[in-house]
Amino acid sequence: MPYDSILFVSFGGPEGPDDVIPFLENVLRGRNVPRERMLEVAEHYQHFGGVSPINQQVRDLIAATRSELDRAGIDLPIYWGNRNWHPLLTDTLQQMARDGRRCALAFVTSGQSSYSGCRQYRENIEAARQAAGDGAPQIDKLRVFYNHPDFIAAQVDCVKAALQHIPAQRRAAAQLVCTAHSIPLSMSGQCDYVKQLEEMTRLIGEAAGFPEERRALVYQSRSGRPEDPWLEPDVCDFIRELGARGATDVVVAPIGFLSDHMEVMFDLDEEAAAAARDAGLTMARAATVGVHPRFVTMIRKLIQERLDPSTPKEAIGQYGPNWDVCPVGCCPAPVRPGRPAPAAGRPAGA
Repeated sequence: MPYDSILFVSFGGPEGPDDVIPFLENVLRGRNVPRERMLEVAEHYQHFGGVSPINQQVRDLIAATRSELDRAGIDLPIYWGNRNWHPLLTDTLQQMARDGRRCALAFVTSGQSSYSGCRQYRENIEAARQAAGDGAPQIDKLRVFYNHPDFIAAQVDCVKAALQHIPAQRRAAAQLVCTAHSIPLSMSGQCDYVKQLEEMTRLIGEAAGFPEERRALVYQSRSGRPEDPWLEPDVCDFIRELGARGATDVVVAPIGFLSDHMEVMFDLDEEAAAAARDAGLTMARAATVGVHPRFVTMIRKLIQERLDPSTPKEAIGQYGPNWDVCPVGCCPAPVRPGRPAPAAGRPAGA
């Protein structure tokens, strides 16, 4: 069946103070996260007026992609649905059904493979399709793009721009700290998340002029029970360690995030920046790719390669392009206390 539309799928975020608690309850539904932790995160949002910038950033990305597709002669309408806040996926798929859309390509605003970053979105899409009824369109997700050359080039530009904020005479000794969202070890041990982030760190660091001894991959924004093991080191702990080792300058690059949303603005621009000041470090935070032209070009190329199977699938580094349809058992859901392990089978929405 030919593709007749494009669907942007994102996490969603509150757009006013009254949205914060309902939004977080959506995010944490079914997860064993203490309410005290939820209220703590709610204060992060209220610190910025209860508004997460992520929805506006998706609007901006859709507008930039629309222009890019128009220039390439790709005349497909773009829809948008979120996992956790309006516009919700179910509502969007119902609208697509009313509009007569039968088969769409989905761009998910997550660049690496993990349960929460890939498979859960496919499950969300499938659940929304079931809720939308018999007229719901088929949705095919675009591949994971962590090693796409345009994505890496956009990241490198952001790192190089941040490096300019370090005094010129000290740039040669600056540290590059690449950061991504921490996930439970029970999840990371069953997917390629860490491997892909390590490859990104290597590719970006080499292209931006940081040798191996001056670059590191760290994690941020962990949640859940303190006794559950998650990926480490934490970005703030690592920054303090750099200070103790005598480093003076650090570039922090949020390579696991596509836009400057709440976990970037609070966890890095507030908490990590405070840790750097306390450790006597000059910290320059690299921008996320946002609507960088190379990133928008990448989205257009991912769409083109599915519209025309003869189009080369671009990738750099050690691992080649990711698959279009995820294999059986890819990125399984973590087993939480009191919940049985998921049955093996073809991932929903693959």
